[in-house]
Amino acid sequence: MELTDEIMYQACVERDTSFEGLFFTAVKTTGIFCRPSCTARKPKRENVEFFRTSKEAILKGYRPCRVCKPLEHLNETPEKIKSLLHELTGNPSLKFKDHDLVQRGIEPSQIRRWFLKNHGITFHSYQRMFRINSAFKKIQNGEPVTSTAFDAGYESLSGFADSFKNIFGVSPKNSKEQNIIDLKRIETPLGTMYACAVREGICLLEFTDRKMLETEFKALAKLFNATIVQGENEHFILLEQQLTEYFEGKRQAFTVQLVTPGSDFQNSAWRELQTIPFGSTRSYKEQAIAIGKPESIRAVANANGMNRISILIPCHRVIGSDGQLTGYGGGLWRKRHLLEMEKKYST
Repeated sequence: MELTDEIMYQACVERDTSFEGLFFTAVKTTGIFCRPSCTARKPKRENVEFFRTSKEAILKGYRPCRVCKPLEHLNETPEKIKSLLHELTGNPSLKFKDHDLVQRGIEPSQIRRWFLKNHGITFHSYQRMFRINSAFKKIQNGEPVTSTAFDAGYESLSGFADSFKNIFGVSPKNSKEQNIIDLKRIETPLGTMYACAVREGICLLEFTDRKMLETEFKALAKLFNATIVQGENEHFILLEQQLTEYFEGKRQAFTVQLVTPGSDFQNSAWRELQTIPFGSTRSYKEQAIAIGKPESIRAVANANGMNRISILIPCHRVIGSDGQLTGYGGGLWRKRHLLEMEKKYST
């Protein structure tokens, strides 16, 4: 599809996120440029011009919009919140109260809104779940419930037990058979991603603006018979390191452990995806032939669409037989960017 001015203007009017990364909108009367999905009031068509990169807009004299922040990574975690999360990772028993936030120059209502929007819970609920996650793992490893409760910052066993049961549905003493899926936000040049991991490896990696993500979380929890809770996981360390290397063009293959519950057919399709070389593409037909199911092109496409681990299982490398880009859960603009980036670094 050719990006005409008419198509780009209509995308702005509709605040269409699928056009993110393809162009920027600049308003002549205000001297400001925005993302296509900016929620600010839309200008008249005659007052708008379009640029393919933010650099072009800046060189033309436009300033970045304060509403949609076009120079930031999509859905990026603010630096002050990153700092808080880093401290929590180092010491899950920490309790940041409103007074502590104000002392750090953070408005409590602002951080509350951010966590509700990006995590579906308040910051105080996030802290509580993070502490309980840490305590859960200690108990699973055989540490006593009493010392674990106090190490997690709880002042009474009853308060700890109530919080624990609210999240896992059972008391700490009866949690040996419970499972947990750790959840973390990871920043990338193409936007923020959610990563999920179990003890065996990474089981989900999706962009936070992917449609139907909540349904995907519920399905994952059911597959593992587990509770998804914000927390750290040893596999996240290697995942973040290798993703950084990938986006810098220093890595073409991943060694992070993956866990992919699914049917035999789905797993055969996902394994085949991982054989597509960095910087290359295949058609759905070629993928179907490669797994010995040449008649199952549509089923292969459906299996690719069910892939929960973006980038590492590279469904972005599969295109239509006519060479056109086809559906991608993270948005076609990301698929295009990934393919262009890989082609650049593979030559």
